[in-house]
Amino acid sequence: MSNDKAFIKEYQKKIERKLNENEMATVQYWKERLDKLVTMKPDGIASLQLEIKKLSNMMENRIRSLKKEL
Repeated sequence: MSNDKAFIKEYQKKIERKLNENEMATVQYWKERLDKLVTMKPDGIASLQLEIKKLSNMMENRIRSLKKEL
């Protein structure tokens, strides 16, 4: 019985670690995308809005594809 509990606890730790790694990679990817926007030298607000909209569309597409996988 205690072996089962130890196994479950260890397995939960592995899952949590993997989830944290995946979340970190995801946040890092989108941060890099936003950092590119920050360093841009847009001609005006319209071009900056266009770039933000492109990023938003990319995120929306990714959300849709992840929902399909569920």
